Amino acid sequence: MEQIQEKALMEGLFAFLDEGVSPFHSAAAACALLEQAGYRLCPESQPWVLEAGGRYYTTRNGTAVLAWRMPKGRLTGWHVTASHGDSPTWRLKVPDITEGGYLKAETEGYGGMIASTWLDRPLGVAGRLLVRTGDGVESRLVAPRQALLCIPNLCIHFDREANAGKTWNFQVDLQPICGLEGDGRLMDLLAREAGVETQDILAHDLVLWVQQKAQRVGVSGELFMSGRIDDLECAYTTLQGFLAGEGREEGRADVWCMFDNEEVGSSSRQGAQGTLMADVMDRIEEALGLTRAESVMARANSLLLSADNGHATHPNHPEKSDPRNPVRMGCGVILKYNASQTYTTSGLTAAAFQRICEQAGVQVQVFANRADLRGGSTLGNLLGHQIAIPMVDIGLAQLAMHSAVETAACTDAVAMARACARFYNTSIRQPADGVWQLGL
Repeated sequence: MEQIQEKALMEGLFAFLDEGVSPFHSAAAACALLEQAGYRLCPESQPWVLEAGGRYYTTRNGTAVLAWRMPKGRLTGWHVTASHGDSPTWRLKVPDITEGGYLKAETEGYGGMIASTWLDRPLGVAGRLLVRTGDGVESRLVAPRQALLCIPNLCIHFDREANAGKTWNFQVDLQPICGLEGDGRLMDLLAREAGVETQDILAHDLVLWVQQKAQRVGVSGELFMSGRIDDLECAYTTLQGFLAGEGREEGRADVWCMFDNEEVGSSSRQGAQGTLMADVMDRIEEALGLTRAESVMARANSLLLSADNGHATHPNHPEKSDPRNPVRMGCGVILKYNASQTYTTSGLTAAAFQRICEQAGVQVQVFANRADLRGGSTLGNLLGHQIAIPMVDIGLAQLAMHSAVETAACTDAVAMARACARFYNTSIRQPADGVWQLGL
């Protein structure tokens, strides 16, 4: 169960990172893993026939995925992990602009990226094309593996203050080129990739991605670098923990979810503030014939892990971190606390998760922002608007969050997968407010 081996896990994680070049592709990669494990697709638009102990999944917008295992008996509670599959990037607005002898594209920033890290890198285009069919409209995923664009820096000779700090104008400084005027068109290439005619493309949802593949770095290969580590690392490792779940409890329903649009506030239909998880849970409970009172009791006897990466103490800027809570890569899963409840962790939920990690042999460290620095938020507190389940915010330590290429530790990924595997195989019950009974 928890004997997840580093070599196999890292090979799988690297493949997931390399495949997840857009939210559509990370969702497709997750669906493929679920299909391989015997999970059956239940489209939201269709009736569901759910069997005791059955394994199912659904998608929304092609970018959010939710998988679950039906209880074998009367529903008594839920195990849930939630992560997200989107990352800061550039959304393609207008392709194939000819200007000054160049073929260019107009883009718009998505999420709070470190803008300079996207300059002078080979970039690809990925996402979906919405194409005309005889019956209506169909989605086609595209992700040509060749480098198609770059965002060129202004040379030092024209900007002598470039190394003294820079304020970036996204509309002026950070627009990409696709080639030279007259040498081809980007949308023609994408149409060929999708197997359609260019004139049959009605719309598109396309983003840029860094071509660098995930790889180990460090004297002993103990670190790794990749684009999109935040939050595909948590998405993949929680999924591996979910797939290692054995469904031991008759009344337990297990859920794994990867949302979209976390980087821009989660307020979309496919984001954590949407109704995806609430809708699926309602349909499951309706299929099981639960009363409203039984639903409330089951959700009280539950725990949700909101899994999103956090900040390691920076080697060159330790002063940016809470001096009493240093976070180090290679030291296990992090528990996130915030007094303003942008993280949902309480003493109660933290204690339950720590006991589970103890049993899994996984280290836990605490993350909190400096009292004079405002932190961000993540999935848990937004999900709480829809789902009244006890929650804890967790993650894995990394450097350069929201850079085009980020850095994390290999052993931490293994720790998360093992912690989640043990979580899904631990019975959880809250017989009274403030008390956990854990089947450790």
